[in-house]
Amino acid sequence: MPLVKLYSTPALLLLLVLTCSVWEVSRSLPVKGKEPMTDSCVLNAQTLLRSITDVLHNSSDGQRNLFSGIDCMMLNMELNTETSTPSVCAPKGSKCSGSNKLEFDQDSCMMNMKKDLNHYYRFLAAHPDPDSLLGPTVLLSLRELMETCFKLPLPADLQTAAAGRGSTYEERLSLCKVLKGFQVRAITINRVIGYMTSGEHTN
Repeated sequence: MPLVKLYSTPALLLLLVLTCSVWEVSRSLPVKGKEPMTDSCVLNAQTLLRSITDVLHNSSDGQRNLFSGIDCMMLNMELNTETSTPSVCAPKGSKCSGSNKLEFDQDSCMMNMKKDLNHYYRFLAAHPDPDSLLGPTVLLSLRELMETCFKLPLPADLQTAAAGRGSTYEERLSLCKVLKGFQVRAITINRVIGYMTSGEHTN
C-alpha cells in the first residue's frame, strides 16, 4: 500500500501544534459517552498510542528492541496515503486547511479511521516478530481498538510465514518509518475519538 515519506518527528510535531491547535479542545471537553465511541474507546486509543511510543522509545535504551543497529529516531516517517483522516476528521470550525469547516461527516471519518487501522494491522501482523516485541504490545492494543470500538473483523488472509523468522535490516528500517507514521496517525485518532465521545460533533 502506498506510503509517503514526511518530515522528521520533531518538525512534524511542531507543524501539528502550529496548524491545528483547534484539536486542543478535545482534551478538555467532558466525556458524554455518545455512541459509537465510549469511555473505553478513549482508553483503548490511549493504550495504542502509548504502546507505539514505548516500542519506538525502547529502540534507543540499549535493551532488547526491534531496531538494533538503527538510529530509528533520526529516520523520517512514512504515512499511509490511502486515507484522508486528518482532514476528513477535523472538527467543525477547524481551519487546518485554510477554510472554515462547517460540518463534521462522522460516517466518512469513521471509514477513514477504519481503513487506517486495517492498513497498519496488516503491515504489522505480517512483520517478523520472533522476540514477541510487537504482538503483546502494539498489535494487541490495535486489535482491541479495532474489535471493540470499530467493530472491525481482523483480516483473515494475512501471511504468517514470516512471524517466526528474524527480520532483515531493510525490514526493520521500514518498520521504524511506518511505526513513526502510525504514531502520528494514532495521535489524530486519539483526538478524533475524544471529540466524538464528547458529543461536540453533534452540536
